[in-house]
Amino acid sequence: QVQLEESGGGSVQAGGSMTLSCVASGHVSLSVTMAWFRQAPGKQREFVAAIKRSDGDTYYSDSVKGRFTISRDNAKNTVYLKMDNLEPEDTAVYYCGAAPKTLRVKIPTSYTLSARGTQVTVSS
Repeated sequence: QVQLEESGGGSVQAGGSMTLSCVASGHVSLSVTMAWFRQAPGKQREFVAAIKRSDGDTYYSDSVKGRFTISRDNAKNTVYLKMDNLEPEDTAVYYCGAAPKTLRVKIPTSYTLSARGTQVTVSS
């Protein structure tokens, strides 16, 4: 099993930037694809971005494309989410996920997700 722990959340004003990090431990071979999901109060968990270990291919939701950048450091088993030009609508708890394959990358159930998540709050 793989364990995931995020860091880097907090509060920022609209238009600001923030970077989240997620470190995988345990069976890191199960983190072929790593991703970020988010869940706002009263809403379903939604896909944000994903990245493949092998070739670094990335996937983004339409709502964050052009503003967020996902990257990973395989040597550190770490995935990052750099968020620029943040909007109040980005306010949510952000969760890191790891999947043993690159299939259905936008579906939360394809991943082992972190238990806690990290809160990102964007004020207008």
